[in-house]
Amino acid sequence: MAIAAPPVFAEDKSLELEAGIPKLARTGAAFRQTDSGDGEVSTENLGNLLRRVSRTSMDEIDNLIRELQTLRKKLQTDGDRIERDIAKHAELSQQVMQLTAIIFDSVKKLPGASGISR
Repeated sequence: MAIAAPPVFAEDKSLELEAGIPKLARTGAAFRQTDSGDGEVSTENLGNLLRRVSRTSMDEIDNLIRELQTLRKKLQTDGDRIERDIAKHAELSQQVMQLTAIIFDSVKKLPGASGISR
């Protein structure tokens, strides 16, 4: 059972990875208010934060897309191989049936093979 990690309060960290999932720190440059005179967070800082969060998410989505495309190609390749193997197996089975019939007919024609019947 996993236990949630306590929040990160380090001033110098803006992102921390835990089990491959990025977490925003509770404090950092992006969350600090700049002195714009009216006490509001600057749009530049909010824009930077949004870009960082978006970039991480988009990178993860791009990685997932690449992995899915790789798996799709592997599935297609494996499916094609299996189809070829099935066709080859059916062809070999047909050849075995023909050879069996030829052998049966040849054995039936041997002297003393009168006890063999279909």
